Amino acid sequence: MSADSAKKRKTKVIRSDGGAAVEKESRKARGDGDQEIKSYSEELEVDTRDPAKDYDLYKKTCEDLQRLMAEIHELKSKGGKDVSAEIDERRIQSCIHFMTLKKLNRLAHIRLKKGRDQTHEAKQKVDALHLQLQNLLYEVMHLQKEITKCLEFKSKHEEIDLVNVEEFYKEAPVDISKPKFTMNDPHQQTLSRLDWELEQRKRLAEKYKESLANKEKILKDIEIKKEYLSSLQPRLNTIMQASLPVQEYLSMPFDQTHKQYEIARHLPPPLYVLYVQANSYGQACDKNLTVAIEGDVEEAKALARPPEDSQDDESDSDAEEEQTTTKRRRPTLGLQQDDKRREMLKRHPLSVTLDLKYKDGSVLHLYFYYLMNLNIMTVKTKVTTATEMSIAISAGDLLSPASLLSCLYPGDHGKKTPNPANHYQFDKVGILTFGDYIGELGHPYVWVQKLGGLHFPKDQPQKFVMADNSLSASHMETTIKLLRVRLQSRLALQKQFASLEHSIVPISSECQHLFPAKIISRLIKWCAISYEDYVALPFTKHVVEAGMAQETDLFFSAFIERGTAKLHVAIVLNPGYSTIPPIFSICLNWKGEKSSRNDDNLKAIESEINVCFKELLGPKPGHQLLTNQIQRLCMCLDVYLETETHDNSVEGPKEFPQEKMCLRLVRGPNRIKPFKYNHPQGFFTHR
Repeated sequence: MSADSAKKRKTKVIRSDGGAAVEKESRKARGDGDQEIKSYSEELEVDTRDPAKDYDLYKKTCEDLQRLMAEIHELKSKGGKDVSAEIDERRIQSCIHFMTLKKLNRLAHIRLKKGRDQTHEAKQKVDALHLQLQNLLYEVMHLQKEITKCLEFKSKHEEIDLVNVEEFYKEAPVDISKPKFTMNDPHQQTLSRLDWELEQRKRLAEKYKESLANKEKILKDIEIKKEYLSSLQPRLNTIMQASLPVQEYLSMPFDQTHKQYEIARHLPPPLYVLYVQANSYGQACDKNLTVAIEGDVEEAKALARPPEDSQDDESDSDAEEEQTTTKRRRPTLGLQQDDKRREMLKRHPLSVTLDLKYKDGSVLHLYFYYLMNLNIMTVKTKVTTATEMSIAISAGDLLSPASLLSCLYPGDHGKKTPNPANHYQFDKVGILTFGDYIGELGHPYVWVQKLGGLHFPKDQPQKFVMADNSLSASHMETTIKLLRVRLQSRLALQKQFASLEHSIVPISSECQHLFPAKIISRLIKWCAISYEDYVALPFTKHVVEAGMAQETDLFFSAFIERGTAKLHVAIVLNPGYSTIPPIFSICLNWKGEKSSRNDDNLKAIESEINVCFKELLGPKPGHQLLTNQIQRLCMCLDVYLETETHDNSVEGPKEFPQEKMCLRLVRGPNRIKPFKYNHPQGFFTHR
């Protein structure tokens, strides 16, 4: 095939969208200009060709092409003038082989595409059949489930709690129960019972609707009343503010009382019981009793909150501070014990104050505290007088907080905790006795616990005891009266001690008839002594041995003199004076030392003073008892000295002339003298 003929021939290949290629060859004749067109389809050709033969053709073409390339390379390596023509010829043959390879490649791709299409069609058929199979299996499974549901079906009436058969025939009407048909037919009986249940539920539904309607009406009324009350509150506040001057003028502090009630909500239960009962008693029985609440309200509110709320906001900062403090130093065991003790003895931030006012203007202030971890109450006292009183040296402990309320009830010294469970708590933190902290915390008297409604059984120690209103109410009146009498007696004693220190025995006009007009023996000294000094006196041993002198009592010493005779007096004053009388012990220094142990008349004088004290109480409540006893002692000393026989061996007049009129000077084998004064006759007799 020459180069000129290849240039004159034009070949055009047209490929459709389906991948078919159409080759058009146009040939123009020189003479007549006719055109011949030949077209063919390679897709059709693929069906007629054998792939194995195409593969052999491919292998042969590759071998020929490899041979031609080797020959071209050999010719180029030889060189020469005639070599180029041979190279061109072999190059043309190589191009024809390349064309053959391209055609084989196209046929291979067409054959591959047809194989993929056939595979895809077969796969689609398989998928369609598989889908049909799955649909059939799903339908079978659905039918099986429906069959199972039908087999396991339970009617709703089985879950309904129907009335029993007897009640059904008794309560249901005949048109529903139909006993002739339902007695022997369980199915009809069940249907009738369901009809009766439906009828009952319809009735209940109607009642429910009526109840809902009534509820809506009531809710509307409540909302109207709430709106009225919400609008009433500002008006009431305005009225209260406007009435403050009137309240102050009439001494009726309603606003202050309302604030106190609001604060009382944050009191611990024992203090709240005390506040309510004391306030109620003051309003009903004692107008001179004032109750108030003191302390930090915000701190009390913080105690009432859960610990998580108060710690969430500052948890990070607290953790950082703890880390820094632990890095700096580790607390010693002693510091840890001190912190535990402080926490154990921690008081509630709120306290209740009771003010008992007296006619003379004196006020007894009582401050009640609550120890949260020990579950006990304590009290502190303070006394204010309207006028400044002359303070006697011997009256130093009369109004002191440590002894003012001691033994308000017999045996209640207030130095030990009344809660038995506290002893186990003290052992954990190393507290030996609660008495070491009384000055800081106050006295835990038993009557204080009862005012707060606390009662601690000794046989069964309990850490937490609930406050009882009835217990507080049963002790309130008696305790308030005892407190009033206690302060009145102490104030009276303080005035009496001031006179006794000046050697004056004050006798009221109501008690003048108890003594003769003239008493020569006089008091020359009065002072307070300690318990140890009292025990050291030899003539007081019988009182100490009898257990009538305790360390909590008050002890005094007095000297009464007449001429050369001097009477030494030791006095035990119980904190419960004047309910409990003082106890006198005497020793006479005249013609030797005499006491009740070796002189029957001195023993009779002690009996006259200590046993017959009721005659000396005077007007109630008997605050003049002590001074009346001292005055009677002076009177008895006069009788003792004046009735003593005169020694004729001694020259001169009688030292103590008889000035008292006695019916009999002595009586009985013990020669007891008459010490009882009879008014208004004015003479002395024996008892």
